Amino acid sequence: MKTKTLTLGTLLILSLVVIGLRTELRAQQPQQPLKVEDDTSGAIKVDVDVVNLYCSVRSKQNALVSTLEKGDFDLSEDGTKQTIKYFTKETDLPLTIGLLVDVSNSQRNLIEIERRAASSFFSSVLKKKDVAFLLSFGADANLDQDITGSPQILQDALRGMKLNGGFAGINSGPVPTMNKPRGTVLYDAVYLAANDMLSKEVGRKAIVLITDGDDQGSRETEKAAIEAAQKADAIIYGVLYVDRQFYGGFGMAYSGEGVLKTMAEETGGRLFQVDNRKNTLDSIFTQIQQEMRTQYAVGYTPTNSKKDGSFRKIDLRTSNKDLKVQVRKGYYALPPIQ
Repeated sequence: MKTKTLTLGTLLILSLVVIGLRTELRAQQPQQPLKVEDDTSGAIKVDVDVVNLYCSVRSKQNALVSTLEKGDFDLSEDGTKQTIKYFTKETDLPLTIGLLVDVSNSQRNLIEIERRAASSFFSSVLKKKDVAFLLSFGADANLDQDITGSPQILQDALRGMKLNGGFAGINSGPVPTMNKPRGTVLYDAVYLAANDMLSKEVGRKAIVLITDGDDQGSRETEKAAIEAAQKADAIIYGVLYVDRQFYGGFGMAYSGEGVLKTMAEETGGRLFQVDNRKNTLDSIFTQIQQEMRTQYAVGYTPTNSKKDGSFRKIDLRTSNKDLKVQVRKGYYALPPIQ
């Protein structure tokens, strides 16, 4: 069980902060059982042992389904059936969104379109309690704007976003690198967004990743990036945006689609592909917004209570076999933070 030890004085201060700033957020999250007890030192321990899942459900026609109840779902962990204790339909639960934009050489001709569409996305998706940050990546991964609830501040950061297409040297930029050339540090960017930014947040968390999926020179691996997102409980929405002329003109093979698909599926997100016809970047942003506002929140206490750091596979499905549940593949049973 996760255990945090707080002094009484600290607890009172934190309580005031939580009540004043996060009441609305916590009130809308699935309830979690709290066990409070005193130890011999006079400190208070608060134990929480609930796995929270956010999922979307789609029909055979790929339409979002928002009318299901708790009894319509079946859940298992590592093949063992689990009991769903907490269930809500979440359409307005606060969001923390990380927008990651590829500004490497291969995206040179697309950056202005990305900038404009992202600006519109921030204006439409951010509600009163939502926050977001902007991170661009090319030869380095750069935090262009820290977490804020202001669309205007995010739009200002988008206007300042620049091409970052060279090959950087050793240890340049916020993500440490080994002695190898870098052009598009995709995995480093996802790792940074998940581990350094979203792991500290509560509630629903999403990474919207605009890129052609090509990584060049990241220190982190694809597996490490996905693992960081899973540990942060962050959903990745991959937006595949490819300048075919760039790859064709330079005679290079393109193979980034599989990377984005894996990242999305492992974390409970989806892969979208811009085709400049029906699936424009604007329309894809609209689809992502609709999906994030049409989710189910499912909570359960695992029958396996060990906190050994292992990865537990999750299987969440509905009794209607024609419906597809979109949810992360599993979670890490991390030991308590000391």
